[in-house]
Amino acid sequence: MSTNYFARYIGLPRGENLYQIKRGNNGISRDVANRIVAKFPQIDKLWVLTGEGQMFASTELRGAQIPYYNIEVGQGMLLRERLVPAWNFIIPGLSQCDFAMRYDGSEMGEALPPGTIVLLAAAEKEMMIPGAEYVIVSRKIVTLRTVFPATDGKRWRLAAADNTKFDDIVLGANDIEAVYKVVGKLILMQ
Repeated sequence: MSTNYFARYIGLPRGENLYQIKRGNNGISRDVANRIVAKFPQIDKLWVLTGEGQMFASTELRGAQIPYYNIEVGQGMLLRERLVPAWNFIIPGLSQCDFAMRYDGSEMGEALPPGTIVLLAAAEKEMMIPGAEYVIVSRKIVTLRTVFPATDGKRWRLAAADNTKFDDIVLGANDIEAVYKVVGKLILMQ
């Protein structure tokens, strides 16, 4: 099968992009990978994109599918019901994760740099673990912070890791509408 024939077979108008990939000038885009996998479902998409793993798609589940929404956490929480995942992550061994979003804030300092993908699991506000990181959704704010009980025991203190530039927020338990525990972080090196 020639490169031009293969390009037409997977739905590309011409083969120039494939020639550039073949020469090592371009990487394989998600669009090209999707086209290849659509025509050859037995081929593993991760292998097409990265060259790692097994060439043939396995029927075995390699891990839970974690939907990734390519939107900042603060905005995404407000729009989540209407969002469509950009793609799914598969992270073996991570079963307690509902979805992932991008964190672009700066209040968490170096512990969570802007651009980090946070893996989130819905949690009960009564079960929040002091010292853990959560996305807190309240009537007035959506924020990612480390939580601690306030001194009165009826409210929560939401602490920023970068406390030189950001103050703590104190919220009553009744003001908190939803909480999502940060169960993992994917920090992208730039």
